[in-house]
Amino acid sequence: PSLGAANDGDGDRNLIAGAGCFVTPSDSLALICDNWEAIPHFAEAGGPKGVARSMPSSAALDVVAEARGIPHFSTPTGWKFFGNLMCSKEMFDKTDYTPFLCGEESFGTGSDHIREKDGLWAVLAWMSILMKANENVDEWVTVKDIVSKHWAKYGRHFYCRYDYEAVDSDAANKMMDLIRANFVDGDCSEASTDCSDIKLVGAEEFGYTDPVDGSQTSKQGLTLSFEYANGDTARAVFRLSGTGSAGATIRMYLEKYEKDETKHDQAAPSALKGLADAAIKLVKIEELTGRDSP
Repeated sequence: PSLGAANDGDGDRNLIAGAGCFVTPSDSLALICDNWEAIPHFAEAGGPKGVARSMPSSAALDVVAEARGIPHFSTPTGWKFFGNLMCSKEMFDKTDYTPFLCGEESFGTGSDHIREKDGLWAVLAWMSILMKANENVDEWVTVKDIVSKHWAKYGRHFYCRYDYEAVDSDAANKMMDLIRANFVDGDCSEASTDCSDIKLVGAEEFGYTDPVDGSQTSKQGLTLSFEYANGDTARAVFRLSGTGSAGATIRMYLEKYEKDETKHDQAAPSALKGLADAAIKLVKIEELTGRDSP
């Protein structure tokens, strides 16, 4: 088959694949943005006027939006933040960002036709992209061809998420406090990763001021920023979920930008192993939680 697609039970989430190719949600969002001419909702309006992603999602969308001159936003996790941007003109008489494209790393993609993620729409968008790519061609263009061409143009954002589930809540909070004290409020230059080709260059706690209504949202995740010897960037994002009496889930999101086309076919776990090892050591996950694997 040329296109493999799946939705969950209520159709709001989507998964896109092709022969020998799984498209991550972050890459899918960036590819939809870059191929907006193939999608009637965008093509009829001259392209999207705004795009957004949840902060833990990869920056693949940002790279495309900057190249194509489209305003882009990184928001806290939660569709309500996308909704405000969609309604900027209609409800607040501010900048009109519609037609709008948005998505999150947990397989949610949507536009302004509804104020919620729409997995069926995302699949139709990919069908349109595939159809457009195969107009007037001698050899069939596959999903993998489209993705590989995109990476060659913009670089690849290797991406993976580790979930440490049912962690003691106190231990999880101690880890987050350590990141704040040692890196966000501390001196990153003194941190050692025990890896010669990667160094920690910064740390921050993500907060968001809504550009539409001015509301502020704080403590939305802790980010460690890294740089490889060749100049490529990477990051590890840490967020907690479900910090109740039953325990917490530590989510670690790993992202590494790779501009070298000869390395784009690496498996993400292999490409990200050095970053994962460095991040896990710095935040002392095993020491604090007793967990040696997600």
